[in-house]
Amino acid sequence: MATDAAPAQLPRQPAGAGAGSVPVPELDAVAVESWRAGRGQLVELLARTRERLGGVAAVRLGPRPTVLVTGPEAVQHVLALHPDRYVKRSHRARLLIGDGVLSATGEAWKRQRRMLQSQFTGPGMRRYEQRIAGAARTAAARWAGYARTGEVFDLGEEMRHFALDTIWRSLTGHALDPATACELASVAAVVAALPTLPADAVEARDSVAGDLARIDAVAREAVAAARRGEPGPDGPGLLQVLVDAGQERPEYTDALVRDELVTLLVAGHETTATTLTWLYLLLDRYPQARREALAAGAEGSPERREAVQALVSETLRLYPSAWILPRYTAEADTVAGFAVEADSDVLVCPYLTHRDPGLWPDPERFDPRRFTAGGRRPTATGAYLPFGIGPRACLGTQFALRETTVLLEHLLPRYVPAFSSVPGGASYGLTVRPDGPAPATLAPAGG
Repeated sequence: MATDAAPAQLPRQPAGAGAGSVPVPELDAVAVESWRAGRGQLVELLARTRERLGGVAAVRLGPRPTVLVTGPEAVQHVLALHPDRYVKRSHRARLLIGDGVLSATGEAWKRQRRMLQSQFTGPGMRRYEQRIAGAARTAAARWAGYARTGEVFDLGEEMRHFALDTIWRSLTGHALDPATACELASVAAVVAALPTLPADAVEARDSVAGDLARIDAVAREAVAAARRGEPGPDGPGLLQVLVDAGQERPEYTDALVRDELVTLLVAGHETTATTLTWLYLLLDRYPQARREALAAGAEGSPERREAVQALVSETLRLYPSAWILPRYTAEADTVAGFAVEADSDVLVCPYLTHRDPGLWPDPERFDPRRFTAGGRRPTATGAYLPFGIGPRACLGTQFALRETTVLLEHLLPRYVPAFSSVPGGASYGLTVRPDGPAPATLAPAGG
């Protein structure tokens, strides 16, 4: 039947979007307002968005929608296949790490990435083996003391000390001394404060000025020692490589060397400490997982090492080092059939990808067997990315996995923490951290 009514208007398709693409579905305003009224954490809103709308969805956090990406195909598209279209605009920790490789962009990032890449792969990793082992032996000696005296210690602080010792040895050639450890506690303090700092950059910096000053003082002395050619007992560390680079590359000023040093301190200990803390909290709930790992093979055997690595991998599935990866669209694009406009904010969320029941059966359960031979886990590249994927994946992945495994090989067979209380939940900031202390004593290991 003929009608004079105007045809329905189709949603506008962004310029540059592929033919046949459709607008990204957006979470309704009622759901967003309900979340705001309940003062929930961002992850709760993102989980609701993923659950209702799928692996590419939008949620209005400000005046315009933010695109949430959790589906493996879409994750790979954004991070691995088209990193030139999905770029980093700024880093939440910039006031701490300055122009270090984590926050750098464009050509500066490429130069800095190339400089550091060889230090954390293949032959480069071998130079850190003894330093990792030394830090692990020192931690094991402390645990022997705790077991002997019955002293109460905080597991999170203990893991932070081990990880900081490891990266400090690798950077400077020196074991972490008590005075330096005390000053560098400011790194964790700033990282913990980041989610609550004022939006204004000057006010934010003023809020943590004392901690930043202490970090800067340690960094200045370490850089000065490297410039004087004073290697530690373990020989020159990665900091010496950065200082020497300044002889041929004028961009490696004292300021940039400081920024890279602090970046490596943050990235090299905060995520590892958090992973180890979560792992022990999970083993407290699932003690059978520890027993199965130790029963997989004799101490030092490939079978034991694979089983221990599976404990770490499953912990990283539940609590990935990079729980959320912000990006910004430099141009319009199509992602898994959805049209994404230029100048859009995009959030890739490994935390939600790893807990997708369509990818990981019974996703909330801690089950390291997913990562052992014959274990059932998704094979798609974008389904498991605790350190990110693509050109901006974490440089120190192999370093982090190695130090974590070495420490566990020392501690797991001998000690079982007995917690007097455990954190009630998680805090989502730069990392996903337990939201409170974990005081413990050491019980005999048993079976």
